[in-house]
Amino acid sequence: MRPTLRVLDSRIVRSKSTAFIGLGRMGSEMAYNFFSKQLKQSADTRFVVCDAVPESAATFRQKFLSQFPGASMDVVQTPEEAVRSSQTVITMLPSSPQVRTVYCDGNGIIPALRGLTRAETEQSLFIDSTTLDVGVARDVASDVTETGARMIDAPVSGGVGGAQAGTLSFLVGGEEETFLQARPILELMGRRIIHCGASGAGLGAKICNNLVLGVQQIVVAEAMLLGRKLGLNPAVLAGVINSSTGSCWASSVNNPVPSSLPDKSPPCEKDYEGGFATALMLKDMDLARNMADANKSVLPLGTAARGIYAEAIERRPEIGKKDFSSVYVYLEGGDVI
Repeated sequence: MRPTLRVLDSRIVRSKSTAFIGLGRMGSEMAYNFFSKQLKQSADTRFVVCDAVPESAATFRQKFLSQFPGASMDVVQTPEEAVRSSQTVITMLPSSPQVRTVYCDGNGIIPALRGLTRAETEQSLFIDSTTLDVGVARDVASDVTETGARMIDAPVSGGVGGAQAGTLSFLVGGEEETFLQARPILELMGRRIIHCGASGAGLGAKICNNLVLGVQQIVVAEAMLLGRKLGLNPAVLAGVINSSTGSCWASSVNNPVPSSLPDKSPPCEKDYEGGFATALMLKDMDLARNMADANKSVLPLGTAARGIYAEAIERRPEIGKKDFSSVYVYLEGGDVI
């Protein structure tokens, strides 16, 4: 049975309304944290949700209202409706094509801004937490700011666990004044809010960080696999690495071997479900490669790591949807080219 969508109340005051577009694995957790904390700060605040799959938005609304019965939340079908109803809009989308669609299409954000009054446009704030191509992000931000609205790129680090716990790091690109305006909003979803520079700088920092992470996760998998073949207890080896010069997040938090972190529950303990999908890591490695090519910067390890993730997904497609630490399973199989 299809969930019933609540029709947006046209009487909603834009200044008291925040819209969240993109309710996937990360977006739904971020939206929940933001809405629940904002509601505690201001009981008369209003929320709008929108997703490419309308049922996802309707389900999110139903679950949220079951826990916060007094909240005011509406579901809309298009980004245009979200902009008309909300002065602040947060987007969390898969990648560059979806950002272009949500912001630039006929029923998207930018055409909607052009239909508002000048005063309404100048009061509008847009926060995009998508990890996408820096050039696309800068072009979209330029088109948004040309209307008089404000925008920052604010990709996140911390994964689904950080989104659930409200401990994400936001890497922000945009004007200082807009960053300061957006900071209280981001603090409801994250712990560290870092202004990296002008438009696109947050994305540049995020992609460089994920380049490091993507390489590290593979070498941790290699070391843990070698250790197992040498007869080492996974928990002992992980303990050595995590207290020595090899220490890194890929080993101390996201170790790919079951029982290696007795006091934690990384994705490997749940058949690599949850976490950061391998397909998304491959996307980020592609973004890093494209940026490196455009800026004539060499990526010998990044290119090799990107190839391993691509091979893993090609040979074992189920790995694409599992946490990227599942590259260990692929290496364990011994069929690496």
